[in-house]
Amino acid sequence: MHLTHLSLVDFRSYSSLDLTLGPGAITLVGRNGQGKTNLIEAIGYVATLASHRVAADAPLVREGASHAVVRARIVRGDRAALVELEIVPGRANRARLNRAPVPRPRDVLGLLCTVLFAPEDLALVKGDPAGRRQFLDELLVARTPRMAAVLADYDRVLKQRSALLRTAGAARRAGGKGDLRTLDVWDGYLATYGAELLAARLALVEALRPGVAGAYAAVAGAQASVGFEYRASVPLPQPDPALPDRQQLEETLRTELVAARPREIERGQTLVGPHRDDLLLALDGRPARGYASHGESWSLALALRLASFELLRADDREPVLLLDDVFAELDARRRSRLAELVAPAEQVLVTAAVEADVPAELTAARYVVAEGDVRRAS
Repeated sequence: MHLTHLSLVDFRSYSSLDLTLGPGAITLVGRNGQGKTNLIEAIGYVATLASHRVAADAPLVREGASHAVVRARIVRGDRAALVELEIVPGRANRARLNRAPVPRPRDVLGLLCTVLFAPEDLALVKGDPAGRRQFLDELLVARTPRMAAVLADYDRVLKQRSALLRTAGAARRAGGKGDLRTLDVWDGYLATYGAELLAARLALVEALRPGVAGAYAAVAGAQASVGFEYRASVPLPQPDPALPDRQQLEETLRTELVAARPREIERGQTLVGPHRDDLLLALDGRPARGYASHGESWSLALALRLASFELLRADDREPVLLLDDVFAELDARRRSRLAELVAPAEQVLVTAAVEADVPAELTAARYVVAEGDVRRAS
């Protein structure tokens, strides 16, 4: 899989851009603030319908414009597809596939598969659980696009249920009773969608675990015991050689929701479910967050991305690799090891402020990015 063309209209700093690309390694070189990351962000948006930099769509639209358009032509084997996304802040975004409208933007998920390495990845190790949950969920959707609907359904139910809890809690604090007649219904929906999401995450962690350990050794150049465990907000069978099935998980979620109900009403929020879970990372038995050195943390973050890349390749979904200003963060040894590991990919796009930071095997094609202009270097 690779991109052959990227077109932007009023996306970030680009009023208009048409960029022809080919397979292999491509380096985008330019000073900071010239728009390199905006290109990576646009490609990632086509793959995930989200930005790795901001939570909302409004910052993606160039100042003064009403909407932005991203078009990408994707080739996989002997088949090609043209994806067009229109980003309209405050309104529903629109998508077209091969110039024909699709009912929902998420219908184009799966056409482009990417794995992004970025400075923000350090938060996967050092940051809050939300970033690690997002890492798992984005990989779930990349492997199985229909999981986007499960995530959307779970998020919708979670918001409705939490709003009901807040209203009921406020009423009780004011001396009333609060109307909780529909809470059992929302519990059922949350347990159903939550069980499907939880089962998928648990299976994904099992599939990733050996790849993470191997990738860490490859990047760090040293052996270490890598802990990679999913911590759920509900009790799971331990030890569990066979992953619990959805029915088990749904029953457990229902039970735990009932048990947590008094606390949830008091606090006005849903305290049970996959939105409260975490992915625990450890090195040699100690939590990576708080104990790992800067170099160890970077090696572990890179290992998560490399393991994702290999898992997608095993699924016959060769992803486009996006390396956004990563080499500037690494020492010479890790630069060399990372380049060696990603060079075999069908397409790799690398951004760098200093070309010398990028190992030679990733500079087959070079583009210069300056003030919103992107040109192939001679």
